[in-house]
Amino acid sequence: GYVEVWPSIGAEMVEEPDDWTLPVNHASAPAVRVAEHVATTIQTWLKHGELIEGKGRKLTAGDILVLVRKRDRFVHALSRSLKNRQIPVAGADRLSLPGHIAVQDLIALGHFLIQPEDDLSLAAVLRSPIFEVAEETLLALAGERPKGQSLIASLRQHAAEDVALAAVVSRLDDWATEVAFKPVFEFYAAVLARDGLRRKMTARLGPEAGDILDEFLSFCLAEERTGLPGLESFLSTLENAGPEIKREMDQTRDEVRVMTVHAAKGLEAPVVFLVDGGSAPFSDQHLPRLMPFESSGTQWRGKGYLWRSASDVANGVSKAASIRARELADDEYRRLLYVGMTRAEDRLIVCGYHGKRQPSTGTWHSIVSRALLGAPESSERRHPATAEVAVHRFHMTKLPPVALTSVDEARPFEHTAPLPDTLFQPLPPYEELPRPLSPSGASTLIEEAKATAPDTRSPVLDAESEPGFAVVRGLALHKLLQMLPGIAEEERRDAAERYLARAGAGWPDGERSKALEAVLAILSDGRFGALFSPSSRAEVAIMGSLEVKGRLRSISGKIDRLAVTPDKVSIVDYKTNRPAPKDLAEVPPAYVLQLALYRALLQPLYP
Repeated sequence: GYVEVWPSIGAEMVEEPDDWTLPVNHASAPAVRVAEHVATTIQTWLKHGELIEGKGRKLTAGDILVLVRKRDRFVHALSRSLKNRQIPVAGADRLSLPGHIAVQDLIALGHFLIQPEDDLSLAAVLRSPIFEVAEETLLALAGERPKGQSLIASLRQHAAEDVALAAVVSRLDDWATEVAFKPVFEFYAAVLARDGLRRKMTARLGPEAGDILDEFLSFCLAEERTGLPGLESFLSTLENAGPEIKREMDQTRDEVRVMTVHAAKGLEAPVVFLVDGGSAPFSDQHLPRLMPFESSGTQWRGKGYLWRSASDVANGVSKAASIRARELADDEYRRLLYVGMTRAEDRLIVCGYHGKRQPSTGTWHSIVSRALLGAPESSERRHPATAEVAVHRFHMTKLPPVALTSVDEARPFEHTAPLPDTLFQPLPPYEELPRPLSPSGASTLIEEAKATAPDTRSPVLDAESEPGFAVVRGLALHKLLQMLPGIAEEERRDAAERYLARAGAGWPDGERSKALEAVLAILSDGRFGALFSPSSRAEVAIMGSLEVKGRLRSISGKIDRLAVTPDKVSIVDYKTNRPAPKDLAEVPPAYVLQLALYRALLQPLYP
C-alpha cells in the first residue's frame, strides 16, 4: 500500500456580480473543489478496474471510506458529486432529521397545506421530487403573474390550459381535504406510500432517503401519541426540536461511506480519504465560560469553577486553566489523526482545504506533509484528478503482483439439494386468529345470552360503600392466602398482623381481626393440608388452546393455588363473595366454568 498527500486547496478570489438577483457560482469554494477531486478519483478507479495491491481483486465502492473531522459543507458536496457520477454513497453517518432535504420537502408541503398563500413553500414543493415541475415552468408561474397574485392562484390559472399543472392542482386539493380530517401520521404515511412520494424521493435522493423517511414517520407517530394534536404543532416541534439521526454504516453494502473520524473507531477499509478542513485544532471560543480548576493554595484547597475573563484582565489561574484546556484539545486532535490514519488497510490519501489564510502548522494535513514530503521513500506524481498540481506518494512496501481473482471464481463450488416442491405451493388462506380468552370472562363468549356475572353486593351493607371495601378486603385476603403458606406456622400470625396493619388501616372496626382469623382458620384446617403444603404452588400461569363453540381459542389465565398429589390434582380459585354459597347449586355458573377451563387445560398434563 501507500500514503498519498494532496496539496491543500485554498479559496480563490471570485468576483461576485453586482446584481443580487443573479446566481452566485459556489463551485469555486475549496470544499467543493476537493469534493470534486475525490469523486473524480473514485470514478476513475471504478471505471478502469483499479486493483487493490496484495489482494488480487478490483476496487469497489464499498472499499472506500472518507473521513472528516466534522460535518461541514464538504460532506454534502462530496455526496452530491458522487451521486452525479452514479457512484453509490451511504451519505452522512449522523444528521438532523429536519435538516435532510427529503424532510424539508415534506415540511414545505405541510406549511403550504396550512397556509395556501405561502408562495415559498409551494415553490419548494413544485420543484421537489413530489411534482418535479421544471424550473422554467416555475419561473413562468411566479415571474409572469400580476402584482399581488399568489403563486397558488397563478398555478390554478395556468392549470386551465395545462394538463400536467391541472393534475398538480387536483393532487394539492385532495391533500388539503385529507389533512383537515386525518392525523399527522396517517396523512404523511398515505402520501408517501399510496401516492408514491417515497419512490420518487428515493429515486432522486438515493436509497438513504428511505431510512430518513422511516425515521420521519416514526417521529410522526411518537408526536401523535405524546405531543399536541394538529399539523401546525407537529411542524413547529419538528423544526425547532427535531431529533438527530445516527445511521449505522453497513459494511456489507457496496457504497462509499462518509463519516467523522470519531465515528469510524473500530472500522477499517482498503482505501481511506482523510480530509482536513483546515480549521485550527483549538480556539479560545471552545473554552467554557466556567472552567473547572483545583486550588492548592494556603487560603483554600479543593475543586471549583472559574469565570473565564478576557485575556487582558486574566490572572495566572485563569491563564493556566486556558493553557491546560488547549493542551488537552491538541492531544485529542492528534489522537483523532492517529485513528483516521490507522483505518486504512491499503491506501491512505490525505487531502484538505482552507480559507484565504494559510492553515496553521498544527493541522492534520500539515503534520502529515512535514513527516512524509521530505522522506526518501516519497516521490512526486501527477494528481489523479487534475493536471494543475502534483501529489506526493510515500511508498515503502513493494508487493509482488497477485493474480486477479473475481469473487465468483474465488468462491468454492457447493453442491446444494434441489428446493422442495412444497416451497412453490400456494399458501393456505389466511385465518384471522381470535383474541385470547380469559377463563374468568369466558362465560360471556360461551353463553352470550345468559347473564352469568355473579352479584357480589351485600344484602345488608350500604350499596355505595360496600363495593370499594369488598374489593380491598378481597385483595388483602387473596394476598394472605398466597404468601402465608410459605412462612413458618408459628410466624404466620405476626406476619399477617403486620400486613393487615398496612393494607387494612382504613377498615371498619373489627374487620382486620375477622379477616385474620378467617385466613388462619383456612390454613390450619386439616382438610386443606395438601392445598397449602410446601409442594403446592401459588399464582400458577397457564395457557393453552381449547375448542370453544366449534372454534379453536387460545386461553390464558392464572390459577390461585395448584396442588398435585399422587392421586389427584386440586385447582383453587379464591372468591370472597358475601354471603358465601351454601352448596354447589348456589355457586355462580361463571365460577364453575372458570374452573372447568382450568381443568381442561391441565388434563393433558395429568391424564
